[in-house]
Order: sequence, then structure tokens, then C-alpha cells
Amino acid sequence: MNFNNFSNSVNKYISPVANKLSQQRHLKAIRDAFMSLLPITLFGSIPIIIKALPLPENPTNSFLITWKEFLEKNDLVFNWISGVTMGAMSIFICIGITYFLCKQYKEDFLHPIMISLAGFMMLVLTPLKMGWDGKEAELSFLDGRGILLAIFISIATVESYHLMKKKNVGRISMPDSVPASLSDTFASLIPALIILTSFSVLFIIFYAMETTMAQFIYSIMEVSFKAADSLPFTIISVFLIHLFWFFGIHDAALAGVLGPIRDGNLSINAAEKMAGQDLSNIFTTPFWTYFVIIGGSGSVLALAFLMMRSKSKQLQTVGKIGLIPSFFGISEPLIFGTPLMLNPVFFIPFIFTSVFNAVVTYLCMYVGLVGKTFAVFSWQMPAPIGTFLATMDWRAVVLVCGLIVLNGVMYYPFFKSYEKTLIEQEQAAAE
Repeated sequence: MNFNNFSNSVNKYISPVANKLSQQRHLKAIRDAFMSLLPITLFGSIPIIIKALPLPENPTNSFLITWKEFLEKNDLVFNWISGVTMGAMSIFICIGITYFLCKQYKEDFLHPIMISLAGFMMLVLTPLKMGWDGKEAELSFLDGRGILLAIFISIATVESYHLMKKKNVGRISMPDSVPASLSDTFASLIPALIILTSFSVLFIIFYAMETTMAQFIYSIMEVSFKAADSLPFTIISVFLIHLFWFFGIHDAALAGVLGPIRDGNLSINAAEKMAGQDLSNIFTTPFWTYFVIIGGSGSVLALAFLMMRSKSKQLQTVGKIGLIPSFFGISEPLIFGTPLMLNPVFFIPFIFTSVFNAVVTYLCMYVGLVGKTFAVFSWQMPAPIGTFLATMDWRAVVLVCGLIVLNGVMYYPFFKSYEKTLIEQEQAAAE
């Protein structure tokens, strides 16, 4: 079957299902929220890329010395800029879903957004100090680990708020002389009190458990895998990470389990390398970063090249914006801008390109065609450079370049199907 026939099959069997799902109220609000996140994720990528620039351990060049001192001095600044943009994406997702869901219900969005944010902060942040002289809270779960809770809170808030407004729960009749803004505020008073009381009860329950709702959800989402260095374990890990990502659950949900396994295997390989012994492990951090998720989650680097030549203005623009970040392993601009997440057209390639990369790389390392990894420098390092430095094997560079081409082949028919839909929409809008 050639590409055109396969593309037609995808368009015939998958696109109708995708169109139906795209009109589902909650999925549509979630997708719109993630698409609107593009400026935040793009800006948040900038400090990550700047910090990822490789520098020698002891530079002798005056410019490199000055640049290294600048990065070290402003490390907190770069971390904070990224932390309150990309690192706080759950906040923006909570706002976005609330806004777009309110639009579909034709509800005023101001009060629901305020309620959602209050509930989100209450159930995500861990209060450490609440005194007059200062307030401190743990912010860790503002990142992707809080997305699932952000979705729940925003949808629960809007649905409850809309239902109570529709049933006139606690509505206070006001004279016609009262300004509309004040009248709306009083109409929202009782629904807001009920919803915020519910969030407060949840906070009290989880606080009594010495945790937060975000931490609790995160803990039960962790998959307890026994540390192993096998092909089945590798396939399951890659598949689950991307399956969760596709449905809006950040890969941080499994990082607490997989991270120690990958880093532990790497440390063993590093010690074996120093001792001049054969390396024993394949499933390591650089294996995952440089060989499996080429361009970030979903192996989107190849897709960025396809999108840059797209006839769709939207895809072409997103491809140009997301190409450089994807070189540094940052896939969020493409995931949220295309979008890939919750987009049924891209379900198969988004998940299985990385699975394919994992299988091919694992087998090549297992039989000795490519050297195993023993070092990692930065997850933002471009894959062709990272693969060489992690293995000191030129064949690793050839392998990853070949995988990029094959990833493009796997994405192509689904990309063309989605491109056709967008072109029709753009032409209709222009007319």
C-alpha cells in the first residue's frame, strides 16, 4: 500500500471518529486550552535552550568564561522564568479549560475562572508558612504533574456553576436600577460559596492525610515496575508514557518510577566504563532522551520538518516555531500548537514512533551494532550530538539520523490527513 492509499484509508476511517470526538464539549475545551498555551510554552523554552548550550568544564576563552559565569550567576533567574511559564502550565490549563467551557455554555467566564484558580491553588499548593511576615508554599505540582487535577477542577467548577445558575440556586433578585456587573456578582455568590466550600473540604481531608490532592493523584498514578533492563519493559514504559501524554497526563506522572531505574542503570554503565568492562545496561537516561524521544515526547522532530513544508498556514507556522525547540528535545510547542494531544488523527504515530525508536535502538545495542550509553550531559542536547557523546560511537549518530527519517515516514500519512482537514477549514474561513 503506497502513501496515498494509506492516507486515504486514514482519512476514511479515522477522520470521521476524530471529527466526532473534536466536537465533544469537554475534549474540545481541553484541546483549545492546550492550543492557547503555545505562547507560554514557547517563551518558557527560551531559558531552557540558553542553559542547554554546551560549555567546557574549565573554559580558557575569555568569552566562554564570562558566559559561564553569567549563567551560573543567573541560574535562579533562568529557572524562575521557565518555572512560572512552562513550569506552571497547570495554572494556564486550568484557566484555559474554564474559559473555553464557559464559552460553549455562553456563561460569563470571570467568576468561574476565579473559582477554578482558588480551588486549584488550594488543592495543589502545600502551605508551609502563613504568617504576616511572609508566606511560603511548595510549588512543585504546578507543572505537568498538576494537569490532571487542573482538568478536573476546571470542568467540575464550570459544570457545577452552570447547573446552579441554570436552576437559579441561591439567586437574589435585584432591582433594575442595580448595575449589571453587581447583579451578576450576587447571582454568582451562592454557587461560588458552594463550590469553594467543596474544594475546602477536599483540602482539609488531604491536609489531614499530610498530603495534597495533587500529590495523592500523582502517587496513585505511579506505576510500580520492577527495575529491569529488558525489551518488554522498555516497550511498556515508552508506550505508557506516550499514552498518558496523549490524554493530557504529563510524563512526570511516571518519572518518579522510571527516573531512578534509568539513572541507576546509567551509573552502573559509567562505573563499568571507568573500569574498562563491557557495559551491561541499555535502558538508561541517555538511551531514553537521545534515541527514543527524538525531538521530545512523540519523537516530533521529523514532524516539525514535515510541517514546515505544509500547505496549511497553521501547520506551517507551528512547524517553524517548534523546529528549534524540538532540536533541543522540547516538544510542547508542537504538542500544544498542532495539537497532537487528544487529536485522534495523530494517536498512532504520536505513541508508536517512539516505541519503534526504542525497539530498533534496543536491538542494535543488544547485538552490538551500536555502543551502549555511559554518559549524559543534558536532556535538551540535540539527539545527534547527545548520542555521540553518550556512546562515543559514530554509528549512534547514523542510527539516530536514520530514525528521524523513519519517524517522518511514519508521521507522513497522518500528517497529510490532518493537513487536508485544516486546508479545507482555512479555505472556508477565507471565503
